[in-house]
Amino acid sequence: MANFVKGHFLITILATIAGLFVYFFLHLERSWEIVLVVGLAVLTMVVSRRKNLIARAQETCLQKPKFSISVFFVAAVAIIFALRSEHFALLMLTTVLLYITVCFGLTAQFGFVGLVNFAGIAFFGIGAYTTAVLYQYAAIPDFLIILASGLVAAVIGSILILPILRTKGHYAALITIAFGVLFRTFLEVNDTLGGPQGLKVDGISVFGLSFNENINLGLLGTGSSYVTYSILALVLCLVTFVFVRRMENSWVGLNMDMVRHDEIAAASFGIHPPSWKILAFTLGNFFAGLAGSIYASMSGFIAPASFNFADSLVLVSIVLLGGLGNVFSVIPAAFLVVVLPEKLQLIQEYRLLIFGIVVILILRFKPSGIMPRGARRYYPSLGVKK
Repeated sequence: MANFVKGHFLITILATIAGLFVYFFLHLERSWEIVLVVGLAVLTMVVSRRKNLIARAQETCLQKPKFSISVFFVAAVAIIFALRSEHFALLMLTTVLLYITVCFGLTAQFGFVGLVNFAGIAFFGIGAYTTAVLYQYAAIPDFLIILASGLVAAVIGSILILPILRTKGHYAALITIAFGVLFRTFLEVNDTLGGPQGLKVDGISVFGLSFNENINLGLLGTGSSYVTYSILALVLCLVTFVFVRRMENSWVGLNMDMVRHDEIAAASFGIHPPSWKILAFTLGNFFAGLAGSIYASMSGFIAPASFNFADSLVLVSIVLLGGLGNVFSVIPAAFLVVVLPEKLQLIQEYRLLIFGIVVILILRFKPSGIMPRGARRYYPSLGVKK
């Protein structure tokens, strides 16, 4: 009973500390305040690692997944309502949540099955443009439009996987790079899709509630229109996280690990590597399409310039920086990569230089990422667990 209470207490404290850090990181504006918060976070992580608190916290979260997810979800909702009137902070938070969702899909592709995808932002854009087109020409409910956008991205991804399966390593990665470049070029020369000027996108509306209008929160006053998008992005992020984690802990994840480590050995045991690559690639692109759909509705306008190849590199860097194959590590890495450069705007041209130095230092001293994926372990009574 004491260990039970102690484990729940540790998770609650961890969620509280993480929530406070995210809140101050998004809320503060002065550069020295942001640097101070980041410094305190780094110091906390160093002390926690020396005291073995991070490993214990990860182990506790794995042992109590439902409670952990519930606590962190409540903490995230509390952050959203604490920032309810701050438009830019909520915009950044929503963008990070959508990027995290895309990176969960990339983790399934890159971290589980070993399939490198440098076209993540292209499938994100496919979801966004599908939403814009369906809003104009199809009279269907908004949530079905979001689902359809994910399906279109998945279908196009299932076509792109065919030439990828005939190549390996760098050549397979080169195909995804070429697809990302072709996607943007196609958008720029296609007048039907708005060409370089882009397309206007209507906001989501459900049961008379317009997501693009300020929301009445009762005693809490009026909240930003980004509150509803933040909650929607949080729900999508949570569902994607649970799905990917369950997949990782199942025999599906075990087969994917075998394909990643040695395709020949996996095939000799009756596993068909192309099937698992197709599954991972299709699912990952489906999640990217869903996130792109919400992003398009939130932005109200999309253009080819919104989906640069550099953004695909940002997504891949989040997966690598956090720790390849570790779903949990995507979350802190996304906040570091997406929010930090924006919060250092006052430094102007030096902000990207400082950000690059931070990334290099992390990879220098933590070459496996901030939170590297541990070895798979087996519990006969519980099945396959991480």
